[in-house]
Amino acid sequence: MSASQSVGQEFVQYLILGLEQGSIYALIALGYTLVYGVLQLINFAHSEVFMAGGFGSLLVVNQLTKSGHTSGLDAVLVMIVGGLTGAVCGAAVAFALEKVAYKTLRRSRAPKLAFLISAIGASLFLSNLAGKLFNHIQNNQINNFFNEDKALFSIAGAKVQLLQAIIIVVALVTMVFLDTLVNRTKLGRSVRAVAEDAPTAALMGIDIDKTISRTFVIGGALAGMAGFMFGLYSTVFYLMGFTPGVKAFAAAVLGGIGNIRGAMIGGLILGEVEVMVGWLTDPKWEDISSFIVLVLILLVRPTGILGERLGRAA
Repeated sequence: MSASQSVGQEFVQYLILGLEQGSIYALIALGYTLVYGVLQLINFAHSEVFMAGGFGSLLVVNQLTKSGHTSGLDAVLVMIVGGLTGAVCGAAVAFALEKVAYKTLRRSRAPKLAFLISAIGASLFLSNLAGKLFNHIQNNQINNFFNEDKALFSIAGAKVQLLQAIIIVVALVTMVFLDTLVNRTKLGRSVRAVAEDAPTAALMGIDIDKTISRTFVIGGALAGMAGFMFGLYSTVFYLMGFTPGVKAFAAAVLGGIGNIRGAMIGGLILGEVEVMVGWLTDPKWEDISSFIVLVLILLVRPTGILGERLGRAA
């Protein structure tokens, strides 16, 4: 193999890795952008929703895979159960978060600073609660039930692992499903109406509280599923949501905060930028590169790449 072929193969390999990493950022970013689109507020406890999905799937999947590696249909079933568990845990925590940290303040017409303080307080409470509850767990990584040494297929000589393919495909299908849900269904029309003009939407018979709760649940389910995927190749611990959460927020702003397709694009771009910068320079620059890209985009286009609000139909 020539030097140019080797570099090309390595480039494709990192491209796939960036797509995998960006898919997780995009799933988390969708929660930020949904809540912002409806409330014009940033849910700074969203990273703990992501963490809840990781812990929930950790407990369930590790119980199901005590014997070690799982293959074939069993592995697929475990993957489905793990994803659903993460989604349910994330949705449940997000629902409770909206009821406790947001609903009362919203009804009392509290200033936006109060929402920010409440979200930060909820974030600290949830992360420390997880630290107390799960500090005793010895194995803080979801059991590897796939054979990562075996490539599913190759692209231009670069190997694509089964787990990578599953994460990318599941993330992309979920993002397309959410886009269709918001733009083509009755629930989606309600979400867009509340995002566009909540008082007018209420006059049209839309239940504002239910719509906001459902928005939190949808965003929480996506973040919880991302927590499960993240736990498949990284450690699950009580502060696991901080770095991915900040990067996902950067991705949402990069794509256009309040825009679903923008969050998807922003997450994928950020994942690719991080991986490529780490490959070409030093892995230590990966985290910094995300925020350099964000600052550059905000200087050139403050509204992000797409920039429309959630209230506008696609």
